[in-house]
Amino acid sequence: MIRRCQANDAGRMYFIINEAAKAYDGVIAADCYHQPYMPEEELEREMKRVTFYGWEANGEMVGVMGIEPIRDVTLIRHSYVLPEYQNQGIGNILLNHIKGLTTTSRLLVGTWADARWAITFYQKNGFKLLPDKDKLLADYWDIPPHQIETSVVMGIEINNN
Repeated sequence: MIRRCQANDAGRMYFIINEAAKAYDGVIAADCYHQPYMPEEELEREMKRVTFYGWEANGEMVGVMGIEPIRDVTLIRHSYVLPEYQNQGIGNILLNHIKGLTTTSRLLVGTWADARWAITFYQKNGFKLLPDKDKLLADYWDIPPHQIETSVVMGIEINNN
């Protein structure tokens, strides 16, 4: 079941994000990986500007995905599923839900260039790697220069008329 996340979900979201982000250990640049991957304070800030949706299984949230409209695009933010629930279609369900909520014509997602599993997931869902990723990351995200260097942006056109 998909539902919009509330402030009282922060603890569970923190757990999901940081458990799933352990996959980055040894994959992304060492200076970009730390535990917790997303500290509580950062999650609290993100929850003020990003609308999160969660997937529940057996009455417990096991996956999250956020959406953030910025000017003429919508960003997918912080998409994570607990490792033991991955490859069960939860990411696809959340992504399709986000696509249906998108009010702009373009949906973008940024991820680490070395997170091949994430890139493959989005490609299977119609996203294309975009050649102007440095400009897009600078325009729509607030991330450090090294993260821009080691990331990609993928996009898809949305028609929700």
